[in-house]
Amino acid sequence: MAFTRATGKHRRPGRMHRSTARAAGVAALATTGVVGSLAAPALAAEPEVERSGITPVVSIGDSIAEEIDAQALAQRQAAADAAAREAAQEAARERAAEAAKEAREAKERAAREAERKRLNTFIPPITASYVSTAYQAGSSLWSSGSHTGIDFHASSGTTVHAVGVGTVVEAGWGGAYGNQVVIKMHDGTYTQYGHLSSVGVSVGQSVEPGQQIGLSGATGNVTGPHLHFEARTGQEYGSDMDPVAYLRAHGVDV
Repeated sequence: MAFTRATGKHRRPGRMHRSTARAAGVAALATTGVVGSLAAPALAAEPEVERSGITPVVSIGDSIAEEIDAQALAQRQAAADAAAREAAQEAARERAAEAAKEAREAKERAAREAERKRLNTFIPPITASYVSTAYQAGSSLWSSGSHTGIDFHASSGTTVHAVGVGTVVEAGWGGAYGNQVVIKMHDGTYTQYGHLSSVGVSVGQSVEPGQQIGLSGATGNVTGPHLHFEARTGQEYGSDMDPVAYLRAHGVDV
């Protein structure tokens, strides 16, 4: 009796056809992202194939679904951790910036205070001395008929200091004043130092409180060594004001 091969649409698919269909099904799932991230061992055990008569369907087991969920959860947790780290780093940067700002402002305040103190520091022109001739004392010794400054007792060669911050506008011979130095102070007033035996500064030079500007002497119109000190509203002779009141107004005990 002869047998013939079954033909027609109900013929069972061959082995090659079944393998091709199964591979196509898995590829389709991978394209949608369902099993795209699974490791190779997860697919090593071939899932059951259900046949509807024509197209095979791949059924994903519970263990694979749980692994997908675990991977998604891990990714979300990693993203949350990264966001938390970034937030912490940003907060640290803000704190560092604020600390740097506060330090900078404190330094600026200290610098301003130091400058204010420097500008407002005044000292006597002669250390450990006293006023030997008062302001506006009358005498024929002076061409104006009265003393335009005050005299500090000092022997020749005694150090003479700038009383405050200023700039030298005159340094050298000053006629009846002998060797002299005139300083424009930072507040626009002027101070004069006369009868010096030597001058230690030059015109245009900046001076600080207590800086040596010369040595006392007896040059010019004098009867003996001393320091002639004047406070003026202007640079020239005749703009004098009370030197004692001037020094005391700046905190100097005269």
